[in-house]
Amino acid sequence: MTAHIAAISTALPPPIEQSTMWDRHFGPLLRDSRAAERIFAAAGVRRRHAVVSPLELDVSECTTGERMRLYNEFARPLGHRAVTAALTSAGLEPTDVGQLTVVSCTGYTAPGLDVQLAASLELAEDAQRLMVGHMGCYAALPAMATVADYVNVHQRPAVLLCLELTSLHVQPSTMDVGQIVSHALFGDAATAIVVRPERSRLEIVATSAVTDPATADHMTWRVTDHGFRMTLSPQVPEVLGKHVRQAVERLLTDHGLTVPDVRGWAVHPGGPRILDTVERELGLPAEALAASRHVLRENGNCSSATVLMVLDELLASAAPQPGDPVVAMAFGPGLTLYTTLLTVR
Repeated sequence: MTAHIAAISTALPPPIEQSTMWDRHFGPLLRDSRAAERIFAAAGVRRRHAVVSPLELDVSECTTGERMRLYNEFARPLGHRAVTAALTSAGLEPTDVGQLTVVSCTGYTAPGLDVQLAASLELAEDAQRLMVGHMGCYAALPAMATVADYVNVHQRPAVLLCLELTSLHVQPSTMDVGQIVSHALFGDAATAIVVRPERSRLEIVATSAVTDPATADHMTWRVTDHGFRMTLSPQVPEVLGKHVRQAVERLLTDHGLTVPDVRGWAVHPGGPRILDTVERELGLPAEALAASRHVLRENGNCSSATVLMVLDELLASAAPQPGDPVVAMAFGPGLTLYTTLLTVR
């Protein structure tokens, strides 16, 4: 028995051009620092999307409670749009869904977003729910593995929703390089996938992980009195570079594959340097990560939703053939690297 991804759909709030955010918001706050401007220009981002534009409301001085009220206002409608579109694309009704899994590290409320969506979507009363919180950018892949396990055991369709509203956690602007990088990279998105037991677009084959606890302080996401604060070390690409090839080869070897056998790469675009590192360590051609760079350019880093957006872009733009192996890869706090092997059907 195998689980298959039948549909992927993304819902986005209004866009904001990167240059506009710099010119009208971050630039003035940072006294038009040339160094900070270079960081924004080098982020690989053309535009992002935000439920709360800093041009309309500067949330940097808001309390965590105020930010959570905004999360509660915007999360359910955005998630509803993504799930509804994915179910429609898969030819399913909400009552067909046996399990709804919601991933989010950018907001908390009770009843949770899973309960809110179960009600607004009118899921069946016996539909199971799971909330995955605070895992960060890589959370989509372990959550996908859990959803696939449910589908394999119960032989019923399930939905995974990754929803992140990073715009609610803008911090007061300082010359701290890590904070400037965060302000230059992150955007909001909700991406839903439908997983079903019947043969469909992508078979979910296997998932693997590696964590380097010795570098846990390189990437953190801490709850503070003024939202969730990220710390991001410039050493992250270097650390990931030490693990990425071994992690990928371990996943592939178990299935009789090698790196050159892979026909599609859906790599979480944590930033241009991370993509460059993956490309170099795996010996990939320049075009291999085109889907990742496109999603980064048009949406920024949307935390857990991003790797699913890249996977959707890859299927649309690269048109992999039946039988082609595809590897999805994402990184986050821990430092943690997750990889998932999929096969085009």
